[in-house]
Amino acid sequence: MLTSAIGLVRFTGRLLLALAAVAMLVVVFLALIALTDGAGSGLAAWLPTLGVGAALAMWRGRRRSWPTRLVLFLPVVVAAALTASVCVPTMPTARRYPPALPFVTTQQWSLSTGSRVAAYHYPPANPGPRHAVPLVYLNGGPVRGISVLDHRFLQLLARQGYDVYAYEQAGGGRSDLLPMGQYTISRSVHDLAAFIDRLNKGKVDILGFSSGGAVLTRALADRSVAARLHRAIIAEPGPMDGPTAHITGHKGRKSARGLAPAPTGPRSTHVPRYAVAFGLMRLGLLSPDTGLIGQAEGDNAFTAADLGSDTASAYCARDAHRIPAEDTAQNFSFSPAASLRIQQTVKNSPSIASQLRQSRTPAMLMTAECSSQVRQWATTVLANDPAIQRTQYMPGVGHHMWNGLDDNNDRAAAVITAFLQGKPAPLPNHPLRDEIPAFLRDHK
Repeated sequence: MLTSAIGLVRFTGRLLLALAAVAMLVVVFLALIALTDGAGSGLAAWLPTLGVGAALAMWRGRRRSWPTRLVLFLPVVVAAALTASVCVPTMPTARRYPPALPFVTTQQWSLSTGSRVAAYHYPPANPGPRHAVPLVYLNGGPVRGISVLDHRFLQLLARQGYDVYAYEQAGGGRSDLLPMGQYTISRSVHDLAAFIDRLNKGKVDILGFSSGGAVLTRALADRSVAARLHRAIIAEPGPMDGPTAHITGHKGRKSARGLAPAPTGPRSTHVPRYAVAFGLMRLGLLSPDTGLIGQAEGDNAFTAADLGSDTASAYCARDAHRIPAEDTAQNFSFSPAASLRIQQTVKNSPSIASQLRQSRTPAMLMTAECSSQVRQWATTVLANDPAIQRTQYMPGVGHHMWNGLDDNNDRAAAVITAFLQGKPAPLPNHPLRDEIPAFLRDHK
């Protein structure tokens, strides 16, 4: 009995040592992935890790019999197999673009900046009055396809007499990819100007949502771009510059984050290669143009389920158990590396407050009651843009204000159309500039 117990203790000890050896080699591999920025699809980290493991196994077995030496190599083999899974692509390395949508024609527009973007047009669809100024929609992302939910909202605006245009920013959706180094917030602004020029219909109204709102804000601060704008609607904007991006503050009322059921469907983060790549990129340990995975492969791998609680955070807590499907699996497209790259250029950019104070383009700011955005991102725009004529605080909705639930689309459309037509606002003008301190203090 005692002999059996001693044998079990020895076996357990050896097993724990073997597992510790495997864990140590995996940690070495991840450290080398970060140090080499994933060079050679991870092989630049995998080969040295294998060499270190083999050397340690040989050193430990130098005075032992051959059978024992071979056993010492078992943790090396296990670690090599585990880490090799990070080096082998499981998705196509050439970009797979979403198929065409059945309800709108996808046009490919070549812009003067060199970007080739997917453009969509919803002409006025009602028999009543039509509005002479085109309306251009800038979606969020930053580098993401336009969701089916957003397309439905654009169709609603077209049914109200608006000539609606939208485009997926370079690298997003059906738009062509750019070299990673060309994804910058400045390029996004220049692409907007080039799109308006390509449209060739004079000044346009712009609706910019989320990161699209940040692009629009920077366009308003650039006189040459602002000259192309008739009216601007900044909806739930992201940070407009580096100082704003580094602000820490509260968000809106409680969102559905942490309350909604986990999204269903496949996740790239369940595959070791993409879990490591996206995880280390998010931690800042891999650059967006890492050699571990290419941009196209990363785009192909990323799924709607990977956004997880980010989607839930765009809805109020009361809607946690009825969050609509924002997109179809076939239409969903998100570029994590390009989006991260643009966000970094925003964080590294100098203040645009002084330029924004020179803005003369009539503008409106829309904020949501259950916003998942830092409130100061919006209030900083309000404080510095003297041409903001009204602020509409949208009750009962989260970050994604036109979400298809209840009458939310109609309410958002009413606010937008009232401003574009110069009609009285459906909601109180709140917060005013002098109400910003109280608005932030009350955690609205």
